[in-house]
Amino acid sequence: MTPAPVIIAVDGRSGAGKTTLAVELAARLREHHKVSLFHLEDIYPGWNGLATGIERYVDTVLAPLSRGEAAEWISWDWDKHYDGRTQVTLPAEIVIVEGVGAAAQAARPMLDAVVWVEASGEDRRRRALDRDGSTYEPYWDTWAAQEDTWLAADAVADAADIRVLNPANGSAPGDVLQAMTYLAPLSAVLSPELSARRGLQLRSEKLEAVPDAEALFHRLYGPSVNAAWLDSSHAATAVTGGTQAAARSRFSIMADDGGTFGQSVQHRSGTTLVTAGSATVRTSGPFFRWLDTVWGRRAVRAPEGYPGQFTLGWLGYLGYELKRESGGNDIPSPTPDAALLFAGRAVVLDHHEHTVWLLALDAPDADAWFGEARTAVEAASSGHVAGVHPATVHHPRGRHAAGAPEAPGGQAGVVGHVPEFTCRDSATDYKRKIGEAQHEIGEGNSYEICLTTTLEAPAGGLDPWQAYLALRRRNPAPFASYLRFGGLAVASTSPERFLRILSDGGMRAEPIKGTRRRSADDAEDIRLRHDLESSLKDRAENIMIVDLLRNDLSHFAVPGSVTVSRLCAIESYATVHQMVSTIDAQLRPGAPRAEAVAAAFPAGSMTGAPKISTMEILDRLESGPRGIYSGAVGYFSMNAATDLAVVIRTLVVNPDGGGGRTLSLGVGGAITADSTPDDEYDEIRTKAYGVLSTLGADFPS
Repeated sequence: MTPAPVIIAVDGRSGAGKTTLAVELAARLREHHKVSLFHLEDIYPGWNGLATGIERYVDTVLAPLSRGEAAEWISWDWDKHYDGRTQVTLPAEIVIVEGVGAAAQAARPMLDAVVWVEASGEDRRRRALDRDGSTYEPYWDTWAAQEDTWLAADAVADAADIRVLNPANGSAPGDVLQAMTYLAPLSAVLSPELSARRGLQLRSEKLEAVPDAEALFHRLYGPSVNAAWLDSSHAATAVTGGTQAAARSRFSIMADDGGTFGQSVQHRSGTTLVTAGSATVRTSGPFFRWLDTVWGRRAVRAPEGYPGQFTLGWLGYLGYELKRESGGNDIPSPTPDAALLFAGRAVVLDHHEHTVWLLALDAPDADAWFGEARTAVEAASSGHVAGVHPATVHHPRGRHAAGAPEAPGGQAGVVGHVPEFTCRDSATDYKRKIGEAQHEIGEGNSYEICLTTTLEAPAGGLDPWQAYLALRRRNPAPFASYLRFGGLAVASTSPERFLRILSDGGMRAEPIKGTRRRSADDAEDIRLRHDLESSLKDRAENIMIVDLLRNDLSHFAVPGSVTVSRLCAIESYATVHQMVSTIDAQLRPGAPRAEAVAAAFPAGSMTGAPKISTMEILDRLESGPRGIYSGAVGYFSMNAATDLAVVIRTLVVNPDGGGGRTLSLGVGGAITADSTPDDEYDEIRTKAYGVLSTLGADFPS
């Protein structure tokens, strides 16, 4: 008896392309493994024999193979319509069983992986008849009825580890093989396939160009279902407060999940779905544990002379409800808890050197992409002058400064729709919750509670792309971003870094606590800056969060390396003055980087301190999930670097499940013992103003 094999079932309705997929999959796996292949069509007892065939397959084929024993079974003679000869299928390192019913309920306990193959009904009928000709045509309806009966009682597709929308263009076997590497039961046996994918080469091309970023993204990624733009949209805007503020705005990154290596992932409540081409694989477990399997090791070298930290990898967001994995309660959200795309090719804009870097993993389609990207950069650069970005030039203290008056509906022509928001909490309710938060502080359960609420509206005809363009022009920010995952869109103008980890392990957090609007009047603007600088309340809020983040970073830092290089510094942006601190540390050599991110998540500036007990208080006070708001957006690079921003000042457009879309905006503020409810409520209205006024909308009464 040989050791028990790894058994993979390829199931699906007739004509979905299971046989071709299984044969090609077996051929690819045979490069490194011994593989046996069994087709269920050899054992079905006739055109009415689906149920009986499944039973025979489970008892006489699958059961012995799962024990590492040879399977003896009776084949069906399709010409003579009765049982034929005794056949033998030998076990091997990998066994692939293929056919309708291969992953039936009785079979699943003996299987290591289930692949469900899907195709449209018309495609399935055409494929089946092309393969079997007129012999199958009279029995198509009979067999389809048996499939319907079986599937009504056995939800095989829902139990599948991998689902394939088979396009019949030859891509499915490679997509499925890539998806299989994410399954824990297969990861050990597929180590040669994993090793082959790790030998990646990064190609690059540097262009002396200053493209219109909006035009470039739209040209390259406008049609993409999934796309990301990490946008230093205030690169051309005057920023005072030191070189650190300017350094945060040096690079912008554009990418989608196209090409040979493109993938995307979504996580909800302990279930991770990874899509690679036509195949989607489902795994269970914590998201940060999954992230540790795909990120945190140096897989590529940076190009010579390249000044950035991003060398391709995962881009997207982590939602607030991932706090369940870092000590918080488990609360479901209407948006995925995390959504990332893997970029095997990307465009990086260096706003300091006025250059564009094209990055791509070496692949058969890399040359064509370099040509397309080069042409797009040249087209978007026409008429541009180095150092001048017309889309983002913004008067630092004009009438669009925060708090400046503007007529309602002034931006309707820009975004195409003026939403009518409602607030999760009325003014009375929010102020009551402030009082309850202060009671918790008085009882010693927290020092600072970052209380939030959510504004929601039907999205109607609002175009998320146009809304983002209006936001980035109105409120340029170092960590602005536009993300698209199918029908889900995120338009953010965040100014706050959550966490950066450099490739060499340098860590940095830069919390913001304390904001004042800017004024067009110079004297008033100076007064507002001084008011923030001298505010004991704002300094207390900031220092409490600094202490919290020092603790968060220390979990995986070299002892003694945690330092505060800036405390309560004032940075002045186009529309606001902000109080910012900087905490630095050095990651311990060999420390798991995904766990280091999890230890700091969610950002302490969005929870309060101490974090875990305060998050529990917030779960009681807030009337629902935060979703993407209060989470993080950024990248996880293939050189083990990451740079993540706090999700604030962010619009989210999400399908509502009924054919419509919901628009949401989260706002909040830090509550301390000496907070005044009226002032705190005015603060959330002020924070919402920049986004709402861009849409032509008002804060709900």
